[in-house]
Amino acid sequence: MSDPVLSLKGVEKYYNKGLANEVHVLRGVDLTLMPGEMVALVAPSGAGKSTLLHIAGLLDDPSLGRVEIDGKVLSGKPDRLRTSTRRQDIGFVYQFHHLLPEFNALENIVLPQMANGISRTAAEERARELLENVGVRHRADHRPAALSGGEQQRVAFCRALANKPRIMLADEPTGNLDPGTSDQVFEALMMLVRGTGLAALIATHNLELAARMDRVLRLEDGKMVAA
Repeated sequence: MSDPVLSLKGVEKYYNKGLANEVHVLRGVDLTLMPGEMVALVAPSGAGKSTLLHIAGLLDDPSLGRVEIDGKVLSGKPDRLRTSTRRQDIGFVYQFHHLLPEFNALENIVLPQMANGISRTAAEERARELLENVGVRHRADHRPAALSGGEQQRVAFCRALANKPRIMLADEPTGNLDPGTSDQVFEALMMLVRGTGLAALIATHNLELAARMDRVLRLEDGKMVAA
């Protein structure tokens, strides 16, 4: 059996600790994510979902506990190491696509690869392959403003996977779409995840989509509870 690619162990997160306005966001969260696994994170607003994703993605450090990738502790490490790990191993997708408006779909996927040292030719080949996988290769030369919401989000998925990360962290990736488009985009996401074998942690309010994943985790009042 393979080892977890991502582990959170006893993660706590405080803001203004020791002050009258102290906020205790996460309370001893344990979480593991296996290669090839698609896990739903369900949480009401204010439960700490985004904070957990930021910590899992090495964008923030826990107040207590640790974050491990491939068994190596990354929380609390220097920014340079955490940044290089994010670039190589983690892909992020958000509710809003955040595509660069001045570049077309292909270029939005090419740029992060070139920033990672990949040649333009190889980057374009990878970008076209990803766009083909989600059914929007024919829109490669269109800028974001000329794409539908569902097309924009599919391109955002491709950009997140451009550098072949081992982990995808997604925060309400279909939350800004109508139900029909949401279902289509989620299918495209599942195809990408299954096709690449990466581990995916996907925060969502959509319980129907959550039920289609391998596991469902629920976060309430900063604690992980049975879903």
